[in-house]
Amino acid sequence: MDRRELAWRIRERLTTTAERTQSAVAAPRWNRWRLSAAITEDGAYADIRVCLRRGQWSAAHRAISDGVVAGPARFVIAPSLRANLAARIAADFPTAPPDAHARAARIANGCYDVLGYEGLSFGNGSVDWHFDPVHNRRAPQDFWAQVPFLAPECGDHKIIWELNRQQHLLLLGRGYWLTGDRAFRDSAIAHIESWLRANPPLTGINWASMLELAFRSISWVWALHFFADGTPAVGESAWCVDLLLGLDRQLQHIERHLSYYFSPNTHLLGEALALYVGGQSVPFLSKSAARAAIGRQILIDEMRRQILADGVHCERSTHYHRYALDFYLLALVIARITNDPAAGEFDAAVTSLATAARALADNDGRLPHFGDDDGGALFRIAGRPLDDAADALEASAALTGRQDLRVGIPTEEATWLLAHPSLAPTLDACRAAAAPAPRGSVALDASGYHTIRSPKGAHIVFDAGRHGYLNGGHAHADPLSLTLTVHGRPFLIDPGTLCYTMDAARRDRMRSSSLHNTLTLDERSAALPAGPFHWARAADASTYRTRSAGPFDFIDAAHSGYAPAVHRRRVLSLHDDLLVVADLVTGDGTHRADVHWHFDPSWAIALRSHGATASAKAAFVDISFPIGSADCFSADAEHDLGWHAPVYGRLEPNTTLRITRTAAAPFWVLTVFGLDPANAIERSEVMPVWSAAGVLDHSTAVKVVRASTTDYIVIAEPRAERHASTWRAGALETDAAALFCRFTRANEGPTEVALVDGSLVRASGRRTFDIELGSVVPAAHFGLDELAAPNGGSPYVRDRRLR
Repeated sequence: MDRRELAWRIRERLTTTAERTQSAVAAPRWNRWRLSAAITEDGAYADIRVCLRRGQWSAAHRAISDGVVAGPARFVIAPSLRANLAARIAADFPTAPPDAHARAARIANGCYDVLGYEGLSFGNGSVDWHFDPVHNRRAPQDFWAQVPFLAPECGDHKIIWELNRQQHLLLLGRGYWLTGDRAFRDSAIAHIESWLRANPPLTGINWASMLELAFRSISWVWALHFFADGTPAVGESAWCVDLLLGLDRQLQHIERHLSYYFSPNTHLLGEALALYVGGQSVPFLSKSAARAAIGRQILIDEMRRQILADGVHCERSTHYHRYALDFYLLALVIARITNDPAAGEFDAAVTSLATAARALADNDGRLPHFGDDDGGALFRIAGRPLDDAADALEASAALTGRQDLRVGIPTEEATWLLAHPSLAPTLDACRAAAAPAPRGSVALDASGYHTIRSPKGAHIVFDAGRHGYLNGGHAHADPLSLTLTVHGRPFLIDPGTLCYTMDAARRDRMRSSSLHNTLTLDERSAALPAGPFHWARAADASTYRTRSAGPFDFIDAAHSGYAPAVHRRRVLSLHDDLLVVADLVTGDGTHRADVHWHFDPSWAIALRSHGATASAKAAFVDISFPIGSADCFSADAEHDLGWHAPVYGRLEPNTTLRITRTAAAPFWVLTVFGLDPANAIERSEVMPVWSAAGVLDHSTAVKVVRASTTDYIVIAEPRAERHASTWRAGALETDAAALFCRFTRANEGPTEVALVDGSLVRASGRRTFDIELGSVVPAAHFGLDELAAPNGGSPYVRDRRLR
């Protein structure tokens, strides 16, 4: 803790103490009379000030509403845009109006879908804003800093807070605009008034987290622009007065208690966004400009701290990366609408974050679930799944002019977000252009993520980075884990996040190594938790090499979470064809290694001798493991395997394949995935690798016999002083760190060869060929046309030099 942090913490403590003292002397309550002092002195809003000072609440309400309706559009939506926007959405997305009505009607009838829980009721007739209906517990209405919201006795704070973000107001607004049903407007206004009655200033759990106030404040800005009406109904409550009063007080609380030294610090981003959006979009308040300036500066400063050089958010959680992208996306939209010069800075942040998100997402825009997933989102208006980033990527592409960010499918959410007349043409132009093919393999070096993408949609994300950020609050014990999408559907998945605080054992289990697609040693996890958001021991991974050439990718990485033993993993991918995962355990003594593979529940897994078959709606994947034994688990209580959480709060069964080998280190565990149903794997077998003494640190080779080919994979780690040595596996000789050779089953010559960090490949016997590159190259791939034999002789490629 440096001097600056120490000074901030002292000021924070003094401010909180003063608030506690004031609350003890006089219980805080809402007072409309105080709003007049918060209204700007700008002459354009003089009528609002006059009405407030006279206590003419209905007149002040009408004046505020008129200001929203008649004033310049400074937010994403505005009442003046309603007719055109509703018509456009109905034309472009014909199912949107009935869907909007159904979702809004459920909320109006008191039925809420919160996180992974569906159909929750928070009270009989009225909403209990402090209640967790899942665990039947209620948080106390104490002074905000005294509420122990992480304690299970208060209930799950995530469930309580999710409702209190009031993002369901956006669903009611969508229903109102697309169907014209004023009952949805009435319900939204009733919710705002009800919340204010139940949550006096500085009292209770809903004042305890500045990020939660930030989400709610942004929801209220949406509500003001959705429901302000130039002709309020007779007898309508002065809800605009109350909303402004509550908005000003909550933004003040955020400003006083910004989470500068809170980790994870997406909290600070969200709080700054609320100050910026509230300040730029709600001009009635006297402190709007100052708050916008604070929020703007924090967002700019935190870009450099929280966004890594490769565009990934520093917490290394894909869910929180999506949070950061959405935060900067909304900031960019508001900056463009209000002609703020900061738009250039926000554009750079969006470009960086969206580029990384596009690399991490599969061809349909789905993000893997690396790290924590708290089930929340900034912009939930049409019910899109939380791991579907297609809407954010489409909006990012339109705003930045980067067509390569698009998934290609128009999204209703992007239409709402870019509805302003100054932005809608950019979305139209984006949609009119053809979406280019997504980038292929990408090494995101700063975060340690590596992605492999094939033309037919296979997509791998491999995690070889640090264990989260600072205390790793949202990290999992997942070093060297990977996810895989094949045939357009998720295949190997991350288990997700079930809960934070309500079940400590389950929280730790969902973060453990055995619940991820990686290796555990001696039934231990690579990292050890110490509470819901801390770790007693972390597990950082590092990458030795990444290589790519044509349809061939190779990644080599390791971590020391099991020190003094080391887990090292090589991933070799032949796009849409073959995936080989070679796990090496080095060190001393005998160890048990378990490699876990967790499958999306849409796949059925059938074990066979030294292999398995995965099938899902005419899609097939072969799995082969030439060494070790295997077990399958689904919803298994004894081993606690075969479970995943697709969203926070929901635990569902899936299938886990566990491959086990016990041996003296060093030893290997190999898994081979056959991704081409037309060339099924029949069997695989390990082959010895021969070399002169002292040439190799370790090595392995595997022969994969398939329906139409026989594939050979050799992996070796040569010592630095190897000089010009080579090593052999069967009839193959090479000096490469990794080698792939494919032959037809008819014993013809090679049809495909790939090598990593090598210069030659030779084969003897009936399949004689000779590839000599003249010098060691990082990666090379040769297809059938390059391996064809001249004049009918033996196939060869000699003295081929590659750049």
